[in-house]
Amino acid sequence: MITEPTNLEKILKTTHELLQIQDLDMLLEHMLTEARTIIGADAGSIYIVEGPLLKFSYTQNSTLQKKLPFGKKLIYSTFSIQINNQSIAGYVANTGLIANITDAYRLDNYQPYSFDKHFDDTTGYRTQSMLSIPIKAPSGKVIGVIQLINALTLDKNVRAFTATEEAIAQLFADSAAIAIDRAQMTRAMIVRMNKMIELHDPTETVEHANRVAAYSVEIYEAWARKKGTPEREIQHNRDTLRMAAMLHDIGKISVPDSVLKKLEELTDEEKKIKQQHTVYGARLFTDIYSAFEEMARSIALNHHEKWDGSGYPGYVSIDNGLPLPGYEKSEGVAFGKSGLEIPIYGRIVALANAYDTLTYKFISDGKESAPDKATKDKAVETILASSGTLFDPDIVVAFIGCLDVINSISDRYGKR
Repeated sequence: MITEPTNLEKILKTTHELLQIQDLDMLLEHMLTEARTIIGADAGSIYIVEGPLLKFSYTQNSTLQKKLPFGKKLIYSTFSIQINNQSIAGYVANTGLIANITDAYRLDNYQPYSFDKHFDDTTGYRTQSMLSIPIKAPSGKVIGVIQLINALTLDKNVRAFTATEEAIAQLFADSAAIAIDRAQMTRAMIVRMNKMIELHDPTETVEHANRVAAYSVEIYEAWARKKGTPEREIQHNRDTLRMAAMLHDIGKISVPDSVLKKLEELTDEEKKIKQQHTVYGARLFTDIYSAFEEMARSIALNHHEKWDGSGYPGYVSIDNGLPLPGYEKSEGVAFGKSGLEIPIYGRIVALANAYDTLTYKFISDGKESAPDKATKDKAVETILASSGTLFDPDIVVAFIGCLDVINSISDRYGKR
Protein backbone atom coordinates (compact mmCIF):
# COMPACT_ATOMS: atom_id res chain seq x y z
CA MET A 1 0.00 0.00 0.00
CA ILE A 2 1.33 3.43 -0.90
CA THR A 3 2.21 6.31 1.38
CA GLU A 4 1.15 9.45 -0.46
CA PRO A 5 3.99 11.96 0.17
CA THR A 6 6.72 9.44 -0.60
CA ASN A 7 5.06 8.28 -3.79
CA LEU A 8 4.34 11.81 -5.01
CA GLU A 9 8.09 12.33 -4.84
CA LYS A 10 8.57 9.08 -6.75
CA ILE A 11 6.13 10.23 -9.43
CA LEU A 12 8.04 13.48 -9.93
CA LYS A 13 11.32 11.58 -10.17
CA THR A 14 9.86 8.94 -12.49
CA THR A 15 8.25 11.56 -14.74
CA HIS A 16 11.65 13.16 -15.20
CA GLU A 17 13.12 9.74 -16.08
CA LEU A 18 10.32 9.00 -18.55
CA LEU A 19 10.94 12.26 -20.37
CA GLN A 20 14.54 11.17 -20.99
CA ILE A 21 13.41 8.01 -22.82
CA GLN A 22 12.95 8.49 -26.56
CA ASP A 23 11.83 5.08 -27.84
CA LEU A 24 8.18 4.11 -27.40
CA ASP A 25 8.75 0.44 -26.49
CA MET A 26 11.39 1.27 -23.89
CA LEU A 27 9.13 3.98 -22.48
CA LEU A 28 6.15 1.67 -22.02
CA GLU A 29 8.32 -0.93 -20.31
CA HIS A 30 9.75 1.60 -17.86
CA MET A 31 6.38 3.24 -17.30
CA LEU A 32 4.70 -0.03 -16.34
CA THR A 33 7.58 -1.07 -14.08
CA GLU A 34 7.43 2.20 -12.17
CA ALA A 35 3.63 2.28 -11.92
CA ARG A 36 3.61 -1.22 -10.45
CA THR A 37 6.38 -0.30 -8.02
CA ILE A 38 4.67 2.87 -6.80
CA ILE A 39 1.27 1.23 -6.31
CA GLY A 40 2.51 -2.21 -5.28
CA ALA A 41 0.90 -4.33 -8.02
CA ASP A 42 1.92 -7.88 -8.91
CA ALA A 43 1.20 -7.47 -12.61
CA GLY A 44 0.07 -5.01 -15.22
CA SER A 45 -0.44 -4.20 -18.88
CA ILE A 46 -0.43 -1.17 -21.14
CA TYR A 47 -2.76 -0.64 -24.09
CA ILE A 48 -2.17 2.04 -26.72
CA VAL A 49 -4.87 3.56 -28.93
CA GLU A 50 -4.20 2.93 -32.63
CA GLY A 51 -7.01 4.42 -34.70
CA PRO A 52 -10.30 2.70 -33.82
CA LEU A 53 -8.53 -0.09 -31.92
CA LEU A 54 -6.80 -0.54 -28.58
CA LYS A 55 -3.52 -2.46 -28.90
CA PHE A 56 -2.27 -4.65 -26.06
CA SER A 57 1.31 -3.38 -26.16
CA TYR A 58 3.17 -4.46 -23.06
CA THR A 59 2.71 -6.67 -20.00
CA GLN A 60 4.55 -7.67 -16.83
CA ASN A 61 3.76 -10.31 -14.22
CA SER A 62 6.01 -10.88 -11.20
CA THR A 63 4.38 -14.16 -10.17
CA LEU A 64 4.86 -15.74 -13.60
CA GLN A 65 8.29 -14.16 -14.06
CA LYS A 66 9.57 -15.81 -10.87
CA LYS A 67 8.74 -19.24 -12.31
CA LEU A 68 11.08 -18.72 -15.27
CA PRO A 69 14.79 -19.61 -15.31
CA PHE A 70 17.16 -16.78 -14.42
CA GLY A 71 17.63 -14.35 -17.29
CA LYS A 72 14.52 -15.47 -19.18
CA LYS A 73 11.68 -13.11 -20.04
CA LEU A 74 7.93 -13.55 -19.98
CA ILE A 75 6.71 -14.30 -23.52
CA TYR A 76 3.47 -12.68 -24.66
CA SER A 77 1.61 -11.88 -27.86
CA THR A 78 0.19 -8.52 -28.85
CA PHE A 79 -3.39 -8.15 -30.03
CA SER A 80 -5.97 -5.43 -30.60
CA ILE A 81 -9.49 -5.01 -29.24
CA GLN A 82 -12.38 -2.74 -30.11
CA ILE A 83 -12.75 0.49 -28.15
CA ASN A 84 -16.16 -0.15 -26.66
CA ASN A 85 -17.71 -1.03 -23.32
CA GLN A 86 -17.51 -4.81 -23.70
CA SER A 87 -14.00 -5.24 -22.27
CA ILE A 88 -12.56 -3.53 -19.19
CA ALA A 89 -9.72 -1.80 -21.05
CA GLY A 90 -12.07 -0.91 -23.92
CA TYR A 91 -14.53 0.64 -21.47
CA VAL A 92 -11.82 2.80 -19.89
CA ALA A 93 -10.56 3.95 -23.30
CA ASN A 94 -14.09 4.62 -24.53
CA THR A 95 -15.36 6.53 -21.50
CA GLY A 96 -12.17 8.00 -20.07
CA LEU A 97 -13.27 6.71 -16.65
CA ILE A 98 -11.32 4.68 -14.09
CA ALA A 99 -12.34 1.07 -13.45
CA ASN A 100 -11.41 -0.12 -9.94
CA ILE A 101 -12.40 -3.77 -9.55
CA THR A 102 -12.12 -5.73 -6.30
CA ASP A 103 -12.53 -9.17 -7.90
CA ALA A 104 -12.51 -9.63 -11.67
CA TYR A 105 -14.48 -12.88 -11.30
CA ARG A 106 -17.26 -11.19 -9.30
CA LEU A 107 -18.19 -8.12 -11.29
CA ASP A 108 -21.27 -6.09 -10.38
CA ASN A 109 -24.20 -6.95 -12.65
CA TYR A 110 -24.74 -3.31 -13.63
CA GLN A 111 -21.28 -3.01 -15.23
CA PRO A 112 -21.38 -3.11 -19.05
CA TYR A 113 -18.04 -4.88 -19.37
CA SER A 114 -16.91 -8.44 -18.69
CA PHE A 115 -13.58 -9.97 -17.69
CA ASP A 116 -11.72 -12.05 -20.28
CA LYS A 117 -10.16 -14.93 -18.34
CA HIS A 118 -8.28 -16.42 -21.31
CA PHE A 119 -4.89 -15.31 -19.94
CA ASP A 120 -5.63 -16.87 -16.54
CA ASP A 121 -6.82 -20.12 -18.14
CA THR A 122 -3.69 -20.30 -20.30
CA THR A 123 -1.11 -19.49 -17.62
CA GLY A 124 -2.73 -20.64 -14.38
CA TYR A 125 -2.56 -17.09 -13.00
CA ARG A 126 -5.43 -15.77 -10.84
CA THR A 127 -6.44 -12.20 -11.55
CA GLN A 128 -8.34 -10.63 -8.68
CA SER A 129 -8.10 -6.88 -8.10
CA MET A 130 -7.72 -4.60 -11.12
CA LEU A 131 -7.16 -0.87 -11.52
CA SER A 132 -7.56 0.40 -15.08
CA ILE A 133 -6.57 4.02 -15.67
CA PRO A 134 -7.03 6.09 -18.85
CA ILE A 135 -3.85 7.69 -20.21
CA LYS A 136 -4.92 11.12 -21.43
CA ALA A 137 -3.03 13.58 -23.60
CA PRO A 138 -3.02 17.24 -22.45
CA SER A 139 -5.97 17.78 -24.82
CA GLY A 140 -7.99 15.28 -22.80
CA LYS A 141 -7.96 12.65 -25.55
CA VAL A 142 -7.43 9.08 -24.32
CA ILE A 143 -4.26 7.69 -25.92
CA GLY A 144 -3.97 4.51 -23.90
CA VAL A 145 -4.86 2.51 -20.80
CA ILE A 146 -2.63 1.31 -18.00
CA GLN A 147 -4.02 -1.71 -16.18
CA LEU A 148 -2.59 -2.71 -12.79
CA ILE A 149 -3.43 -6.18 -11.50
CA ASN A 150 -3.48 -7.68 -7.99
CA ALA A 151 -2.47 -5.04 -5.47
CA LEU A 152 -0.36 -6.67 -2.74
CA THR A 153 -0.09 -6.27 1.01
CA LEU A 154 3.33 -6.22 2.66
CA ASP A 155 3.08 -9.99 3.17
CA LYS A 156 2.20 -10.47 -0.54
CA ASN A 157 -1.51 -11.18 -0.18
CA VAL A 158 -3.84 -9.77 -2.84
CA ARG A 159 -5.93 -6.80 -1.73
CA ALA A 160 -8.17 -4.19 -3.34
CA PHE A 161 -6.80 -0.96 -4.79
CA THR A 162 -7.64 2.07 -2.64
CA ALA A 163 -9.20 5.39 -3.66
CA THR A 164 -5.89 7.09 -2.88
CA GLU A 165 -4.14 4.72 -5.25
CA GLU A 166 -6.67 5.59 -7.94
CA ALA A 167 -5.71 9.25 -7.63
CA ILE A 168 -1.98 8.52 -7.54
CA ALA A 169 -2.20 6.20 -10.56
CA GLN A 170 -4.17 8.79 -12.54
CA LEU A 171 -1.61 11.47 -11.68
CA PHE A 172 1.15 9.14 -12.82
CA ALA A 173 -0.68 8.32 -16.07
CA ASP A 174 -1.32 12.01 -16.81
CA SER A 175 2.36 12.80 -16.28
CA ALA A 176 3.48 9.85 -18.42
CA ALA A 177 1.12 10.85 -21.24
CA ILE A 178 3.43 13.71 -22.21
CA ALA A 179 6.35 11.31 -22.57
CA ILE A 180 4.22 8.85 -24.58
CA ASP A 181 3.05 11.58 -26.93
CA ARG A 182 6.63 12.65 -27.59
CA ALA A 183 7.85 9.06 -28.05
CA GLN A 184 5.03 8.39 -30.51
CA MET A 185 6.09 11.41 -32.57
CA THR A 186 9.70 10.17 -32.58
CA ARG A 187 8.61 6.67 -33.63
CA ALA A 188 6.38 8.12 -36.36
CA MET A 189 9.29 10.13 -37.75
CA ILE A 190 11.54 7.05 -37.87
CA VAL A 191 8.77 4.98 -39.48
CA ARG A 192 8.33 7.65 -42.17
CA MET A 193 12.05 7.49 -42.87
CA ASN A 194 11.76 3.72 -43.24
CA LYS A 195 8.83 4.14 -45.62
CA MET A 196 11.11 6.33 -47.74
CA ILE A 197 13.60 3.44 -47.83
CA GLU A 198 10.80 1.03 -48.78
CA LEU A 199 9.86 3.25 -51.74
CA HIS A 200 13.37 2.71 -53.13
CA ASP A 201 13.81 -0.91 -52.00
CA PRO A 202 10.47 -2.72 -51.52
CA THR A 203 12.21 -5.54 -49.62
CA GLU A 204 13.13 -3.11 -46.83
CA THR A 205 9.74 -3.08 -45.11
CA VAL A 206 8.92 -1.13 -41.97
CA GLU A 207 8.20 -4.47 -40.30
CA HIS A 208 11.71 -5.66 -41.17
CA ALA A 209 13.20 -2.52 -39.61
CA ASN A 210 11.09 -3.00 -36.47
CA ARG A 211 12.07 -6.64 -36.13
CA VAL A 212 15.78 -6.01 -36.62
CA ALA A 213 15.71 -3.19 -34.06
CA ALA A 214 13.76 -5.21 -31.49
CA TYR A 215 16.00 -8.27 -31.98
CA SER A 216 19.06 -6.06 -31.55
CA VAL A 217 17.83 -4.74 -28.21
CA GLU A 218 17.32 -8.25 -26.83
CA ILE A 219 20.70 -9.46 -28.10
CA TYR A 220 22.45 -6.40 -26.68
CA GLU A 221 20.80 -6.83 -23.27
CA ALA A 222 21.80 -10.51 -23.06
CA TRP A 223 25.37 -9.67 -24.13
CA ALA A 224 25.66 -6.67 -21.78
CA ARG A 225 24.36 -8.53 -18.72
CA LYS A 226 26.87 -11.31 -19.28
CA LYS A 227 29.61 -8.66 -19.48
CA GLY A 228 28.47 -7.11 -16.20
CA THR A 229 27.47 -3.78 -17.74
CA PRO A 230 25.84 -1.44 -15.17
CA GLU A 231 22.03 -1.52 -15.29
CA ARG A 232 21.66 2.22 -15.90
CA GLU A 233 23.99 1.99 -18.91
CA ILE A 234 22.09 -1.01 -20.27
CA GLN A 235 18.75 0.80 -20.10
CA HIS A 236 20.13 3.95 -21.75
CA ASN A 237 21.72 1.97 -24.57
CA ARG A 238 18.60 -0.13 -25.14
CA ASP A 239 16.59 3.05 -25.67
CA THR A 240 19.07 4.49 -28.16
CA LEU A 241 19.65 1.18 -29.96
CA ARG A 242 15.92 0.56 -30.51
CA MET A 243 15.71 3.73 -32.61
CA ALA A 244 19.13 3.70 -34.25
CA ALA A 245 18.87 0.10 -35.46
CA MET A 246 15.65 0.89 -37.33
CA LEU A 247 17.72 3.13 -39.60
CA HIS A 248 20.41 0.58 -40.44
CA ASP A 249 19.59 0.78 -44.16
CA ILE A 250 18.78 4.49 -44.35
CA GLY A 251 21.58 4.93 -46.90
CA LYS A 252 19.56 3.04 -49.51
CA ILE A 253 17.63 6.22 -50.25
CA SER A 254 20.80 7.38 -52.05
CA VAL A 255 21.26 4.23 -54.14
CA PRO A 256 19.76 4.36 -57.68
CA ASP A 257 16.43 2.57 -58.08
CA SER A 258 17.84 0.91 -61.19
CA VAL A 259 20.11 -1.04 -58.84
CA LEU A 260 17.79 -1.59 -55.87
CA LYS A 261 14.80 -2.68 -57.96
CA LYS A 262 16.68 -4.75 -60.51
CA LEU A 263 15.21 -8.25 -60.67
CA GLU A 264 18.15 -9.86 -62.44
CA GLU A 265 21.44 -10.66 -60.70
CA LEU A 266 23.53 -7.54 -60.11
CA THR A 267 26.79 -7.05 -61.94
CA ASP A 268 29.98 -6.64 -59.91
CA GLU A 269 29.83 -2.89 -60.47
CA GLU A 270 26.19 -2.72 -59.38
CA LYS A 271 27.02 -4.70 -56.24
CA LYS A 272 29.68 -2.11 -55.37
CA ILE A 273 27.14 0.68 -55.90
CA LYS A 274 24.61 -1.06 -53.63
CA GLN A 275 27.23 -1.64 -50.95
CA GLN A 276 27.79 2.10 -50.79
CA HIS A 277 24.50 2.42 -48.89
CA THR A 278 26.52 1.83 -45.72
CA VAL A 279 28.64 4.91 -46.41
CA TYR A 280 25.68 7.00 -47.55
CA GLY A 281 23.82 6.12 -44.36
CA ALA A 282 26.76 7.03 -42.14
CA ARG A 283 27.18 10.29 -44.03
CA LEU A 284 23.68 11.36 -42.99
CA PHE A 285 24.96 11.47 -39.42
CA THR A 286 28.24 13.29 -40.03
CA ASP A 287 27.33 16.10 -37.65
CA ILE A 288 26.83 14.30 -34.34
CA TYR A 289 24.79 16.09 -31.70
CA SER A 290 23.50 13.14 -29.68
CA ALA A 291 24.18 9.55 -28.64
CA PHE A 292 21.43 8.48 -31.03
CA GLU A 293 23.15 10.04 -34.04
CA GLU A 294 26.50 8.56 -33.04
CA MET A 295 25.02 5.08 -32.73
CA ALA A 296 22.96 5.42 -35.92
CA ARG A 297 26.10 6.36 -37.87
CA SER A 298 28.06 3.42 -36.44
CA ILE A 299 25.27 0.95 -37.26
CA ALA A 300 24.68 2.26 -40.78
CA LEU A 301 28.39 2.02 -41.57
CA ASN A 302 29.21 -1.31 -39.92
CA HIS A 303 26.18 -3.62 -40.10
CA HIS A 304 27.60 -5.51 -43.12
CA GLU A 305 31.07 -6.08 -41.65
CA LYS A 306 31.96 -9.72 -40.92
CA TRP A 307 33.89 -11.16 -37.99
CA ASP A 308 36.52 -12.66 -40.33
CA GLY A 309 37.03 -9.42 -42.26
CA SER A 310 35.13 -10.48 -45.38
CA GLY A 311 32.41 -7.85 -45.09
CA TYR A 312 32.08 -4.29 -46.34
CA PRO A 313 32.67 -1.33 -46.61
CA GLY A 314 35.75 -1.78 -44.42
CA TYR A 315 38.15 1.03 -43.63
CA VAL A 316 36.80 3.78 -45.85
CA SER A 317 36.35 7.52 -45.69
CA ILE A 318 32.75 8.49 -44.96
CA ASP A 319 33.28 11.58 -47.10
CA ASN A 320 33.97 9.75 -50.38
CA GLY A 321 33.68 6.01 -49.71
CA LEU A 322 37.28 5.38 -50.76
CA PRO A 323 39.76 3.27 -48.77
CA LEU A 324 41.65 5.08 -46.04
CA PRO A 325 45.42 5.42 -46.60
CA GLY A 326 47.12 2.10 -45.91
CA TYR A 327 43.87 0.08 -46.02
CA GLU A 328 43.42 -0.43 -49.78
CA LYS A 329 43.12 -4.15 -50.59
CA SER A 330 42.64 -3.64 -54.33
CA GLU A 331 41.70 -0.74 -56.55
CA GLY A 332 38.91 1.15 -54.80
CA VAL A 333 38.31 -1.67 -52.29
CA ALA A 334 39.26 -1.42 -48.61
CA PHE A 335 40.22 -4.16 -46.18
CA GLY A 336 37.20 -5.16 -44.15
CA LYS A 337 37.06 -4.62 -40.42
CA SER A 338 37.33 -7.82 -38.41
CA GLY A 339 36.83 -9.10 -34.88
CA LEU A 340 36.65 -6.45 -32.20
CA GLU A 341 37.61 -3.79 -34.75
CA ILE A 342 33.91 -3.82 -35.68
CA PRO A 343 31.94 -1.62 -33.23
CA ILE A 344 29.67 -3.62 -30.94
CA TYR A 345 26.38 -2.28 -32.32
CA GLY A 346 27.47 -3.09 -35.86
CA ARG A 347 28.17 -6.68 -34.76
CA ILE A 348 24.79 -6.97 -33.09
CA VAL A 349 22.72 -5.52 -35.93
CA ALA A 350 24.65 -7.65 -38.45
CA LEU A 351 23.37 -10.81 -36.76
CA ALA A 352 19.85 -9.45 -36.17
CA ASN A 353 19.61 -8.40 -39.81
CA ALA A 354 20.88 -11.78 -41.01
CA TYR A 355 18.36 -13.71 -38.91
CA ASP A 356 15.46 -11.66 -40.20
CA THR A 357 16.64 -11.99 -43.80
CA LEU A 358 16.96 -15.76 -43.38
CA THR A 359 13.48 -16.14 -41.90
CA TYR A 360 11.27 -13.60 -43.69
CA LYS A 361 11.11 -13.84 -47.48
CA PHE A 362 9.90 -10.91 -49.56
CA ILE A 363 7.14 -11.84 -52.02
CA SER A 364 5.87 -8.69 -53.76
CA ASP A 365 3.93 -5.47 -53.19
CA GLY A 366 5.31 -5.08 -49.68
CA LYS A 367 4.27 -8.60 -48.67
CA GLU A 368 6.46 -11.04 -46.76
CA SER A 369 6.04 -14.73 -46.06
CA ALA A 370 5.87 -15.42 -42.32
CA PRO A 371 8.40 -18.08 -41.27
CA ASP A 372 7.39 -21.48 -39.95
CA LYS A 373 9.33 -23.38 -37.28
CA ALA A 374 11.44 -25.26 -39.82
CA THR A 375 12.54 -22.00 -41.44
CA LYS A 376 13.49 -20.52 -38.08
CA ASP A 377 15.38 -23.65 -37.07
CA LYS A 378 17.33 -23.64 -40.32
CA ALA A 379 18.20 -19.96 -39.84
CA VAL A 380 19.52 -20.70 -36.35
CA GLU A 381 21.65 -23.55 -37.73
CA THR A 382 23.10 -21.19 -40.34
CA ILE A 383 24.00 -18.60 -37.72
CA LEU A 384 25.56 -21.20 -35.41
CA ALA A 385 27.63 -22.51 -38.32
CA SER A 386 28.80 -18.94 -39.02
CA SER A 387 29.92 -18.21 -35.45
CA GLY A 388 33.55 -17.14 -35.50
CA THR A 389 33.50 -16.47 -39.24
CA LEU A 390 30.66 -14.12 -40.11
CA PHE A 391 29.50 -13.36 -36.57
CA ASP A 392 31.05 -12.54 -33.20
CA PRO A 393 30.85 -15.78 -31.13
CA ASP A 394 29.80 -13.85 -28.02
CA ILE A 395 26.95 -12.22 -29.93
CA VAL A 396 25.85 -15.62 -31.21
CA VAL A 397 25.74 -16.93 -27.62
CA ALA A 398 23.65 -13.91 -26.58
CA PHE A 399 21.33 -14.47 -29.55
CA ILE A 400 20.74 -18.13 -28.66
CA GLY A 401 20.12 -17.17 -25.04
CA CYS A 402 17.20 -14.93 -25.94
CA LEU A 403 15.90 -16.82 -28.98
CA ASP A 404 12.48 -17.44 -27.41
CA VAL A 405 11.95 -13.69 -27.00
CA ILE A 406 13.28 -12.99 -30.49
CA ASN A 407 10.83 -15.44 -32.04
CA SER A 408 7.93 -13.86 -30.15
CA ILE A 409 9.06 -10.48 -31.55
CA SER A 410 9.16 -12.06 -35.01
CA ASP A 411 5.49 -12.97 -34.67
CA ARG A 412 4.60 -9.58 -33.20
CA TYR A 413 6.02 -7.62 -36.14
CA GLY A 414 4.96 -10.00 -38.89
CA LYS A 415 3.74 -8.33 -42.07
CA ARG A 416 0.04 -7.55 -41.80
